[in-house]
Amino acid sequence: MHTLHSFSFPTAIRFGLGARREVAQHLRERGLSRPLVVTDRALAALPLLSELMQYLQGLHAAVFSGVHGNPTASQVMEGAAAFRAHRADCVVGFGGGATLDVAKVVGLAATHEGDILEYAWDHPQVRPITRALPWFVALPTTAGTGSEVGRSAVISEDDTQLKRVVFSPRLLAGQVFADPELTLGLPPQVTAATGMDALTHNIESYLSPAWHPLCDGIALEGTRLAAGALERAVHQPRDLAARGDMLMASMMGAIAFQKDLGAVHACAHALGAVRGLHHGLANALMIDTVLAWNHEAAPHKFDELAHACGLGADGAALVPWLRALKARVGLDGTLADHGVTRSDLPRLVDVAARDICHKTNPRPCTPADFQRFFEAAL
Repeated sequence: MHTLHSFSFPTAIRFGLGARREVAQHLRERGLSRPLVVTDRALAALPLLSELMQYLQGLHAAVFSGVHGNPTASQVMEGAAAFRAHRADCVVGFGGGATLDVAKVVGLAATHEGDILEYAWDHPQVRPITRALPWFVALPTTAGTGSEVGRSAVISEDDTQLKRVVFSPRLLAGQVFADPELTLGLPPQVTAATGMDALTHNIESYLSPAWHPLCDGIALEGTRLAAGALERAVHQPRDLAARGDMLMASMMGAIAFQKDLGAVHACAHALGAVRGLHHGLANALMIDTVLAWNHEAAPHKFDELAHACGLGADGAALVPWLRALKARVGLDGTLADHGVTRSDLPRLVDVAARDICHKTNPRPCTPADFQRFFEAAL
């Protein structure tokens, strides 16, 4: 308690049905008129984008729809070229976590020299952000990563697919328009996988041993919201209350993991890099295995999480409940069921052991621990 700590929750959020209709007026009020809408290939073909462009009538808006799969450095640099070609004065990120991560740094790449990965925090000669970035607003269309309220962008190397992190408070959105109606069209499988990502963020950030009582409170409430809404959002996709709770839980998880995460995410990042698994699905496939191992390190926190999930104060009930929830939303199965083979294990263990997320796991992890996790989940 004698150590000094700094806290920050600065993102402006407009939350609720119809929030997306206010983007154009917001930009006009800031004197902006040439937005570049950054989105992904799939969304570009859907009525959602056409509707957004209707709301942007009167502005000189252009679209960059080159995001697909895991966000890569080349996608960011293509988006930056589109920003310059359009002579854009702001960025509108419209999509899921991958899209928003690209959108978050398109303005950086468009206004600064060098490749975007030269701004990754672990680059040996990391470039500084030396000037103001273009205004950025975010409209999430999934409820999972919470990228819209984050101050980092996870961008993969094109050749190795290794994930790199560009981090700066300057990357925070100037305004988030969180509209649950934008998530209504998500298929059940995507709803389940992104929702499990949100739940994992809240659970892992709460279990992190870092000291951050503000984040702990947010993580527990985010866990409660996701635990009560995920199954409904999957099986009753038009339930706007459930969609709203999941969208809020997603943002709360991303705010809470200022505390950092844990070994579940280290494993998921490895599965994404080595086998290309969807991040939310990868979290779902690993969460019960890793949490069962973590229980002894933080039993009182497991009790609190169990209570938030409606299980009383019995921390031992949390992992069985998670397994049952996964089955009910269609995210059960083994790693082998999703294409992972025993020959992948050495690479998976290596990537997971080098991932920074496990540094704040409740129990210290060694490569041998990751070997056991992947073997158990295989």
